[in-house]
Amino acid sequence: MKNFIKAGFKPVDSLNDPDDGHRWSIMQKLLLGLTPQEYFKQLRRNPFNWLLFIIFAVGLPVIVYRYYMGLGSVMHGSHDYPWGLFLGFGLFCMVPLSASGFLLGTTVELFGHKKFKPILNLALLNGLLGYLFAVIYLLVDLGVPWRLYYPMVISWGTAAVLFLVGWHVATYLTVQVLEVSETFFEWINWPTAKKYIHSGTIGLTVAGIILSTLHQGALGTLLTYAPGKVHPLWYSSEFMWIFYLCSSVFAGLCMVIAVSTVVKKTMAWRCNSDFLDNLDAITIGLAKGASMALVTYFAIKLIGMTHDNLWVYLTTGWGTWYLLEIGLGVVLPIILFSIAIRKKSVGLIRFTAFLTIAGLLMNRLNTALISFNWNLYQEIPHPLETIISVTIFALFIVVYRFLLYRLPILYSWKAVPAKALASVPVLDQAAPISTQPQPEHQFAKGMSS
Repeated sequence: MKNFIKAGFKPVDSLNDPDDGHRWSIMQKLLLGLTPQEYFKQLRRNPFNWLLFIIFAVGLPVIVYRYYMGLGSVMHGSHDYPWGLFLGFGLFCMVPLSASGFLLGTTVELFGHKKFKPILNLALLNGLLGYLFAVIYLLVDLGVPWRLYYPMVISWGTAAVLFLVGWHVATYLTVQVLEVSETFFEWINWPTAKKYIHSGTIGLTVAGIILSTLHQGALGTLLTYAPGKVHPLWYSSEFMWIFYLCSSVFAGLCMVIAVSTVVKKTMAWRCNSDFLDNLDAITIGLAKGASMALVTYFAIKLIGMTHDNLWVYLTTGWGTWYLLEIGLGVVLPIILFSIAIRKKSVGLIRFTAFLTIAGLLMNRLNTALISFNWNLYQEIPHPLETIISVTIFALFIVVYRFLLYRLPILYSWKAVPAKALASVPVLDQAAPISTQPQPEHQFAKGMSS
């Protein structure tokens, strides 16, 4: 795509063609204004697409095999280890990294910090896709996924945390679809629906705050189902919910920094000047919020350890692994964020955001998989389970990129380009209308418009 941009091509970013004023069709919007031959040519020239093709060529048949042969054919699930990578990574890791939606929505819509407005739609899309693919991981993990609605509609377990988690995910996912749908309605030129959704922005934001904060904490509470199975350094019956809630705050903010960094490096051609010119200042602001959340999380971890009197475990091998997680994933990011914010080093902030995400992933995998049944044995994920997990994440990247290319997330949608309007002549009613036939190419162009 960069070669087309250098050659003077401008991807679709408006309702009408700026050259002749004709309205873009849905197919032209999907192809970004390229011909089918040009579009598939640029797909073939991108080496990353070939990597994705290899992943899907291997992974999609394995997913079919999983549904044909059953869950036991692709994972080591047992009463000792009820979940693996599908939930350990897909649910416990994807959900906190998707907290950007309610965080930025609250910041912009409720607190009125409009300087974060250029990145709001990106944060909302990140939240939507993160929760959506967490559900997809869940559907792969369920033995009979077509009965997913049973515990939510038919057989209610109102005293169960899983019932709470299920309803929170379903309702919050609905809220996120509505929040992102405003850009979709703008893209397909349905102003009435866009206006209707926009009128309920405050209500959707408040609903997102309530549902997401409850759900983030409920994920931690879910582990209280298995007291004694998770290593004490990663378990606290009183503090698990707030551990997960606080960690989701800095995880969501760092995820926005990470995604915006990738966007700037790989698809700057799709970003408008409002996004690119303000990104560095926005990144510094997000880093300030993430650093405060990290400090809060670190303080609560210390309080939880003191409350449960777990200091003796730090002298063990598990204690060394725990200190490595806290040191690399919490303490070091606090130090680096402090230096970067003071020096306004955007590059260091971005590096620290990726480091913080790695620390969050390490914490969730430690809690859900590595330290689970710590006094028995450590379960090694099935190779096919790893392949399916990688395939679903690759699909997540493809969908993410597909939507960023098309929907007005990184740019502003132009309903009627000024150039197109200026090029349309205003007929003088007193002037005679020419009846001479037009040249063939002009007629064809007029018909296509």
